[in-house]
Amino acid sequence: MRENADAPQLAKRILLGEPLTTQQVDDQLLPKRMALPIFASDALSSVAYGPQEMLMIMLLGGVSFLTLSPWVAAAVVLLLIVVVLSYRQLIKAYPSGGGDYEVASTNLGEVPGVVVAAALLVDYVLTVAVSIASGVDNIISAVPSLDPWRVELAVGFVILIVIVNLRGVREASTVFAIPTYVFIGSVVLMIGTGLIRTFLGDAPVAASAGYTVQAESISQAAIVLLVLRAFSSGCSALTGVEAVSNGVQAFRSPKIRNAQLTLTMMGGVSALLFTGLTAMALITGVRYAENPCDLQGFDCSGPQPSLMAQIAAATFGGGSILFFVIQAATACVLLLAANTAFNGFPLLGAVLARDGYAPKALNTRGDRLVFSNGMILLGIGAVTVLVAFQANLTALIQLYIIGVFVSFSLGQIGMVRHWRRMLRETTHRPLSEVAAERRSAHVGLVINSLGAVMTVAVLVIVTITKFTHGAYMVFFAIPVLAVLMLGVKRYYRDVEHEISIDDTTHFGSQGDVAIVLVSRLQKPVIKALDYAIAAQHDKTIAVHIALTPEDGKVLQREWAQHRIPVPLVIVDSPYRTYAQPIEHFIREYREKHGPSVVTVYLPQYIVGHWWESVLHNRRARRIASQLMLVHGVTITLVPWLLDSSELIYGRRSRPLPGQERAGRPVALYGTPPRGRRAQRPAGPPDQGEAQD
Repeated sequence: MRENADAPQLAKRILLGEPLTTQQVDDQLLPKRMALPIFASDALSSVAYGPQEMLMIMLLGGVSFLTLSPWVAAAVVLLLIVVVLSYRQLIKAYPSGGGDYEVASTNLGEVPGVVVAAALLVDYVLTVAVSIASGVDNIISAVPSLDPWRVELAVGFVILIVIVNLRGVREASTVFAIPTYVFIGSVVLMIGTGLIRTFLGDAPVAASAGYTVQAESISQAAIVLLVLRAFSSGCSALTGVEAVSNGVQAFRSPKIRNAQLTLTMMGGVSALLFTGLTAMALITGVRYAENPCDLQGFDCSGPQPSLMAQIAAATFGGGSILFFVIQAATACVLLLAANTAFNGFPLLGAVLARDGYAPKALNTRGDRLVFSNGMILLGIGAVTVLVAFQANLTALIQLYIIGVFVSFSLGQIGMVRHWRRMLRETTHRPLSEVAAERRSAHVGLVINSLGAVMTVAVLVIVTITKFTHGAYMVFFAIPVLAVLMLGVKRYYRDVEHEISIDDTTHFGSQGDVAIVLVSRLQKPVIKALDYAIAAQHDKTIAVHIALTPEDGKVLQREWAQHRIPVPLVIVDSPYRTYAQPIEHFIREYREKHGPSVVTVYLPQYIVGHWWESVLHNRRARRIASQLMLVHGVTITLVPWLLDSSELIYGRRSRPLPGQERAGRPVALYGTPPRGRRAQRPAGPPDQGEAQD
C-alpha cells in the first residue's frame, strides 16, 4: 500500500530529481559555455525565422523587391550591434538582474518601470509561443504528414520544456547545450558550403526558385511601408538580447564580465548567421510567400517548406543526411529558444514579487532551486496563446517583438538619464579622482543615446507596420497587465500599512475560554476535549449545534452516561446552520463574561484516499473559515487519522487521548491539580472521581 501512496512523490522525483538544499544554490550558477545556450538560444534561433519573415514581406511586392533585402538585412545587423553594445553598458551599471525594468524604475519612475515589466512578461509568453510554433513548422517541413497534429505537437513541446526547466538551471543547460551548438555548427557548415559552391560556379538553387508571384502595382508610399514592414519582421532576430541582462545573477563570478562576454558572443553569432542565411536565400532564389497559393507553380495543398529547409535542400540535397541534420538541429534550437523565456520570465517575476508588483509566490524557489511557479505560469500562458492561434507562425509573428522594443526603448532612455546623472554627480569632485568614471560615463552616454534613438525609431516602425496585423492585441495586453501590477503593489502597500506595529493599538482581551464543538460523542471529540484540557484554559465548554431537539437530547444522555466532566451546552439551529449559532453563542458569552479570547477546537478526519474527501462533508473546515472572521477567535483543528491515512503518514489509527504522553492507555479529564494533569484509566470516571 505504501508504494501506491508514494507514487505521486516517486513520479515527481523521477521527473524533477531530488530536492536541492538552499546551500547548493551556488552550484547551480552557470559557466559561459553553458550560459550561452541557456540565455542566447532565443536570439540564436531567431535567425531561423527572421530572414524568412523579412523575405516573405519583401515578396509581397514581387520578386524584384528581393533586391532590396541586403540593405534591409544590413540595417537589422547594425541595429543588433548597437543593442548588444547598449546592453553591455546596462549589465555593467545594473548587474542585480532587474534589466530594463530596474533601469526604467530607477531613472524614469514607477509607471515606466511597470510598463517595461509588463511588456517583457508579454514578450516572454510570445517568445515561447513563436519559438515552439516555428520549431513545429520546421518539423512539419521535414515530415509533412504531421501537419494535422500541429497544435498538439506545440503543446506537448511546451510541457516537455517546462519539465526540463523545473529540474534546475544546470540540468537544463546540459540538455540544451548540445542542440544549440549543433545548430550553430551545422548552419555555419551549410552557409560555408553554399558560399564555396557559389564561388566555384556551382551555386545551389532552391526548388522554389522558379516560382513567380503576381504582384499588384503599388504606390511609392506603399513601397516604403513594405520595406519598413520587412525591416520590422527582420528585427525579430533581436529578441532575447535582454535576457542576459535579466539573468546576470545566474552567472558564475565574475558575473558582470561573464554576462558581457556571453552577450557579445551571442550578438556576434546571431549577426553572422542572419547575414549568411539572408545571403544564401538570395543566392539559391528561395521563394517563401505569406500565402503559399500566391506562388505560381506551387502545389499549395501541402505545407510550404521553411526557408531553412529550402536552403538545406538546395545545398546538401533534399534526402541527404545533412539535410535532416539541419532540420533536426533547427527544430531543436527553435523549440529550445523558448528556454530563454523560461529563464527570463521567472527571474523577472521574482524581482517583481520582491518589489511587490507580483504575487509573492513568484519569488519562491522550488525543490530544484528554480522559481518554479513562474515557469508553470509561463507554460500556461504559452499553451493558451498556441491553442488560440492554432500554432500559426505567421499569425503569431505579428504579435512578436512589440513588447521587447517597448522595453528596449524605455531601458535605453533610462540608461541615458543614468549616465547624465552620473556626470552631474561627478562635476564637483576633483578631476583626478573621477577621470576614469567620467570617461566611462561619456562612452556609455554615446552608446545608449544611439541605442535609444534607434530602438525608439524601430518601435515606431514596428507599431505602424504591425498594428493592423494583430499587434493591437499586445498594445491592449501591456497596459492591462501594468494596471494589474500597480493594483497588486497598492494592495500589498495597504496590507503592510494595516498590519504595521504601532504604539496606539492595544488588545484588551480578558479571560481565556475553550469551546470544543461536538457533533456526536466519538473518539475524535474525546481527543479534541483532551487537547483543550491539556492547554489549561481558564474555562472549557463543549458546544453542540442541534439541528433538531432530539439530537440534543440524545447527546445529553450519552454525555451523562459517560460522565464527562466538561460542561455541555446545546445550541439550537432551526435553520440548520453551524457557524452562525456558534458566533451568536460567542457574542452572548462575551457580553456576559467580558472580552475573552476564544479558542474553538474542531475535530477533523485525515483520510488517505481522494474519494474519501468526497464522502465526508468537511464541515470542520467550512466552520473554521467562517469563524476566522470573528474577532478574538482562534481556530484549532484537531486531526483524527483514519486507518486509510497510513497511505500518507505510514501510521495506523491514533491512540486514545493521552496514551502516548502517559506511556499507557489512559484518558484524561478534568483540570489538573497543582499545575499538573490528572491521569486515570481509560473509561468513564468512577463515582468518587465524578463527585470530585
